[in-house]
Amino acid sequence: MNIYELQTPSFLLNLDILETNLKKVQRLCSENNKELWPMSKTHKSSYIAKLQKEYGAKGFLVGTIDEAEVFVSAGLDNICLAYPIVSRANIRRVIDLAKKARIILSFDGEDGAKLFNDELEKENLTIEYLIIINCGLNRLGVLPNDSSTLAKKISNYSNLKLIGISTHPGQVYSVLSGNEICKVSKQESQSLKIAKDNLISNSFNIAMVATGSTPTFFDAVADPNIDILRPGNYPFYDNIQLSLNVCQEKECSLTVLATIISKPKDDLFIIDVGSKCLGLDKGAHASNLINGFGKIKGHDELEVISLSEEVGKIKICSNTNLKIGDKVQIIPNHSCSCANMTDYIIGFRNDIVEKIINIDVRGNSIKPNLI
Repeated sequence: MNIYELQTPSFLLNLDILETNLKKVQRLCSENNKELWPMSKTHKSSYIAKLQKEYGAKGFLVGTIDEAEVFVSAGLDNICLAYPIVSRANIRRVIDLAKKARIILSFDGEDGAKLFNDELEKENLTIEYLIIINCGLNRLGVLPNDSSTLAKKISNYSNLKLIGISTHPGQVYSVLSGNEICKVSKQESQSLKIAKDNLISNSFNIAMVATGSTPTFFDAVADPNIDILRPGNYPFYDNIQLSLNVCQEKECSLTVLATIISKPKDDLFIIDVGSKCLGLDKGAHASNLINGFGKIKGHDELEVISLSEEVGKIKICSNTNLKIGDKVQIIPNHSCSCANMTDYIIGFRNDIVEKIINIDVRGNSIKPNLI
């Protein structure tokens, strides 16, 4: 079946572009003697995670315990949790996973570490952890010079083993132009070096220095201070990455297929895709570089100016050959949230449908056992 015969809306994934993106990032890591541990919150798919491992990924950074559970069940057994886990129910889930696979925790405070250690003591189990470093995003993490202070506090908890540090330079998504990415990359690198040196000078062994964002990846991959890269968005890319000149339109693998259903004015189309497919955000960290709510692939004369829940408005900015009934592919502003809108994505090559890819870690996909 040709993709333009599909019902709309449909979530599409160009498999050739996807595989090229995965191989390129892996090749850059291999050439620079870095390990790749992709952040899986972008695709939430065990199929894509397995492809990443097949191409050389050594582990995975996950945003939720659901992701960790599905991946471990799929045979992906080197997992790092991106955020502190503190609720008892979640701690128990992680401990159950740690009996089956290598699980690495992340902490930015003593209280969370104590809560986890209390549960680990009951199991006589030790788990490795990273200290989260704040490199300028000001969300999670300790300042670089405070890394050893926290390490000393957590060292009192014998069921936790410090193995390294990590950071996320998410502030890169609020820069005013792609030329400013290098400034954030320098913050990222310098923060990690200061934190590592601080820990080593206080007699802590640091085996893992990890960081990740797709925009800074291309600077960070050659940095001698970094061991592990953890980009997330690169399998799909999106309109945010386009706005930062991180990628080109031809490298965007994820699109939403829409049908033009009305032309109420000479300069306006209505499509059958809305916010429940594309989302309304322009990036988690307030990018000011994006106009509209997605980019229509191959049609620079069109702009997505408004989204209702199920339909969208397309401004016709100059001459177009499109008409009612035609279908268009829209690159989402933020592919991470877009992929989370659907249970499956349709994989294709040369416009021919090849396979259905399940988004098998979407939302709270693992239901609690109430027995």
